[in-house]
Amino acid sequence: MDYILLIVSLAVIIVGAMLLTDGSVALARRFRVPEFVVGLTIVAVGTSMPELTVSFISAINGHGDMAIGNVVGSNIFNVLAILGICALFAPIVFTRTNVRRDIPMCILATMMLTLVTLLGGDVTHAEGILLLVSYIVMIWYMIRAEKKSAQKVEDSAPMMPTWRIPVWIILGLAGLIFGGDLFVESASNIARSLGVSEATIAITLVAGGTSMPELASILVSIFKGKTSLALGNVLGSNIANILLVLGACGSITPLTMGGVAMSDVYVALGAVAILMLSALVIGRDKITRFEGLLFIACYVGYVYTLL
Repeated sequence: MDYILLIVSLAVIIVGAMLLTDGSVALARRFRVPEFVVGLTIVAVGTSMPELTVSFISAINGHGDMAIGNVVGSNIFNVLAILGICALFAPIVFTRTNVRRDIPMCILATMMLTLVTLLGGDVTHAEGILLLVSYIVMIWYMIRAEKKSAQKVEDSAPMMPTWRIPVWIILGLAGLIFGGDLFVESASNIARSLGVSEATIAITLVAGGTSMPELASILVSIFKGKTSLALGNVLGSNIANILLVLGACGSITPLTMGGVAMSDVYVALGAVAILMLSALVIGRDKITRFEGLLFIACYVGYVYTLL
């Protein structure tokens, strides 16, 4: 039954991703909001809901390491696995804004996580509130800066009916959240039956499962030619995972590292550093197919060391 639920959950995630992407793009066109802003807020937060749900439930049940491991593993998976897979289908182009502001913001958020876990080994109430406030300030700054630099672009494509936009977004988010939760539950049951440790499950299987919405929505965005929405989703999701998810959970109950090692946090920081290096040096402002293979190889090597 777990294997059947695993397949069903993936189908629900893909359908939800298609609805969410269509609704989000239509919302951006309706209000003349840059697609990157939509990806940074609605899509990124929406696809981070599985991480928030799993981490919140884990924290309430006293499994702080599951919450932290889920976020760390998801961020590693987002950068190395998701962007690597997407680059195989189409090169992901970086804009000047991505290089100068968006990726550094993601690095800053990851450095905050590194500092918090390095100093105390856990996330306290005060640190959780600090992360939440930082998220609000960072998103406000990025949206304000994006709106100032946005250029008006004429679009002659027909508009989606107004009533359908919120329906598509709500149904898409519901499909992503439900499918993500179902995937995590069934995949975790399969992993435990195979004797895999809980810490490894959190960083790999649960993290990959809760990142399935990001992967599905980004692939759909790539196929639709919306690369700015795809990149905004990854960066926004990583920022939301650290500042919003851990901030919200840490504000309610302290989170302990447990079986999550600092080396895992360092890998998350190294992943976004590699992303910046790719934008500046390696791929000349884009992630090529060859780089995508290297990203995937790095992720496989990381998982191999864990196992």
